[in-house]
Amino acid sequence: MAASTPRVLIYSATEQFRHDSIPTAVQALKGAGDTYSITFDATEDRTLFTDGNLSQYDALVFLSNTGEVLDDTGKDALQNYLNLGGNLVGIHSATDCLNTTEFYGKEIGAYFDYHPEIQNATINVVDASHPSTSMLPAQWQIRDEMYNFKSDPRNVGAVVLLSADESSYTDDGERKYDQGSPHPTAWYQEQGAGVQDGGTPGRSFYTSLGHLNETWHDETFMAHIMGGIQWALDANTTRAFNSSASVGNGDASAVETTSSSAPEASQS
Repeated sequence: MAASTPRVLIYSATEQFRHDSIPTAVQALKGAGDTYSITFDATEDRTLFTDGNLSQYDALVFLSNTGEVLDDTGKDALQNYLNLGGNLVGIHSATDCLNTTEFYGKEIGAYFDYHPEIQNATINVVDASHPSTSMLPAQWQIRDEMYNFKSDPRNVGAVVLLSADESSYTDDGERKYDQGSPHPTAWYQEQGAGVQDGGTPGRSFYTSLGHLNETWHDETFMAHIMGGIQWALDANTTRAFNSSASVGNGDASAVETTSSSAPEASQS
């Protein structure tokens, strides 16, 4: 039982391709907040990545980000937040941002490489015991982008939950990297690998799904997303669940929701 309502910050800034599903996703997450007893704030303002502001949150959700969405000050604040037990959730192209920031790459699990054309595909549930997958059919039929990655997330200790069935869709792209087998589509880290030595690792959860607006209206997909977020919060490393923790459960009334006018670039 949470001591109080956990607070989560959605960060959806983009510097390259911008998904038109971002506003739909933000609305869907905020709408699910009451059901799951989670307070969501949303921003695209990188200047809010400060030690003081991030310390209010029990988890950060990086939502469909692309490109260099934080400056050095923001990256330092993110590293400090993770070191203090903060939790990270990444959705869709959150693996296609901060591509040269080593700790972020470890915390998210792997970086995006490329995807074939959007199409219908089968997702296999590798681990049905996780809160993000327990409600899913063993073979989940979905229309989305089947991401390929530049490394195997298992290399940093991630546990793969969902796997793309490569026989169910067409991918004519060139595989330059070893992403491991079975094909990783969603995963978690019980202790986020981006935390520096001596830090208190929180949890990390990532799903590559979520490209289309209609996906965010799908009850099964939302149960997958919210199960992952709730699991991350259950790390007990933040104030909503642990009164002796160093971050979480603060007053975020100063947070402002901003919009981005970043140009579209290569698709993610």
